[in-house]
Amino acid sequence: MGERLKDKVAVVIGAGSSGPGWGNGKAAAVLYAREGAKVVAVDLKREAAEETAAIIASEGHAARAVAADAIDRADVERVVRAALEAFGRIDVLHNNVGIVQVGGVEEIEERDWDRVMAVNVKSIYLTCKAVLPRMVAQGGGAIVNVSSIASIRWVGYPAVSYCASKGAVNQLTQTIAVQYAAKGIRANAILPGLLNTPMIREPLKGAYGAGGVDEMVRRRDAMCPTGKMGDAWDVAHAALFLASDEAKYVNGVQLVVDGGLTCKFS
Repeated sequence: MGERLKDKVAVVIGAGSSGPGWGNGKAAAVLYAREGAKVVAVDLKREAAEETAAIIASEGHAARAVAADAIDRADVERVVRAALEAFGRIDVLHNNVGIVQVGGVEEIEERDWDRVMAVNVKSIYLTCKAVLPRMVAQGGGAIVNVSSIASIRWVGYPAVSYCASKGAVNQLTQTIAVQYAAKGIRANAILPGLLNTPMIREPLKGAYGAGGVDEMVRRRDAMCPTGKMGDAWDVAHAALFLASDEAKYVNGVQLVVDGGLTCKFS
C-alpha cells in the first residue's frame, strides 16, 4: 500500500464495471484507495458502485458507494453533497463514464448520437460544474477525464458519435485546465488505446463479423505494437500519476496510453 494520495478524497464517476472483470473506473477507484485516498464510488448501477466500494473496504480503506446518473444535474449535485458529508472535501474528480455506438454519419440514428454526446460529454460538464466551486474554495484539486485515442485517430471501425464526443472531451479538459490553473486546479485527459475490458465486448462484438468477441480480441491484439491490448490497470496507473502531487506541473495534457499504437498512424 502506498501514500501517493494520502489524505485526499477522490470522486470516481463510473466506478463500476459494465461486466465481469475490471473496467477502467473500477480499477482507478481501487488503486486510488490503495494509495491512501478516501473514495466515493459512483455508478449508474447501485450494485456496481457497491461492489467497488466493498472491494475497497475489504482492503481496509474508506469508501462510499453512490448510485447516480451522471447526466442528471440533480444526481450529480447529490453526489457532491454525499462526498462532502462523508469526507469533507473533494481533491480528485475522475470522470470515466462513456458509451460506444458503432456507425458512421449515415448509419447512426439521431437519438443515439444525442445519447452518446450526453453520456460522454455532458456528464463531464455537469460533474466539473458541480465540483469546481468546491475545489476553488479549498485551494486546488485535480480532474482526470478519460477520453480515447478515437478522439485523434481512426481505430478500425466507424463510430462517429464516439469519436466526436471524445474530441470534445479533450478540448473541454484543456479549456478547464487553462481557466483554473491559477486557482491550483489541474485538468488532464487520458487517451486509452485498445484495451481488453468489459466495455468492449457487448457494444463492439458486431463490428468484427461472424467471429464475434473472439475474433474481435484477436484482431485488436494484432493491431497493437505489443501484440496484446492493454487493460484497465494501465489506465488506472496513468490516472494515479495525474491525480497525485507528482503531476503538480502537468496540466492540460492528453496522455496517450496505447502501447505505441498511435505511433503507427499518420
